[in-house]
Amino acid sequence: MSPDVIKKKFDHIYAQVSTPQFLRMEALGGEVPFFITSYDQRNADVIDQEIGRLASRMRMEGISVALIDLFDVVIAILEEKELLGPILETEADLAKDELFDLFSGALDVHTYLVPKIEELIREKGDAQIVFLTGIGAVYPYIRSHIILNNLQNAIKHIPTLMFFPGVYNTVSLSLFGRLKDDNYYRAFNLDTLNLKERK
Repeated sequence: MSPDVIKKKFDHIYAQVSTPQFLRMEALGGEVPFFITSYDQRNADVIDQEIGRLASRMRMEGISVALIDLFDVVIAILEEKELLGPILETEADLAKDELFDLFSGALDVHTYLVPKIEELIREKGDAQIVFLTGIGAVYPYIRSHIILNNLQNAIKHIPTLMFFPGVYNTVSLSLFGRLKDDNYYRAFNLDTLNLKERK
């Protein structure tokens, strides 16, 4: 993605997520207020900077954003369980499947991850929208469709926007454009949304 394309993308995102219709979750037809915007993983560093700018721009407009990085959430959970140090010490000696099993137990999405995300949103207090990042950084230990399926039952009162490093076509998620995740049908594709037309 060229700088111009990225700028247009984030201008479009801002134009959608800053509308009263979006923030009030209107015109969703009873669907969960989950949205996905996808991007090329090769542009991850630039995208991360743009996400920060977008959150700042919205805050300057008086819109409260809960910016949640899944990698930071994972680190916080491991630290709380006093597992981060031991994992870092033994990581080189563990087989891939052993490491996967260890993370799967310690980072169960329903038991640990979603409650931690809910806690972070509650701490924000006045959040009007959630930006969810770090999807690629927690793969393969946490899958994006599992996060979405669990979060949709927990966060219904404010819209959630997932920044997804890959391809989303409203039918399936393809991480990095190469790794097909399970089908996920309930999130709106923000890249094709145009709420301005619904005034």
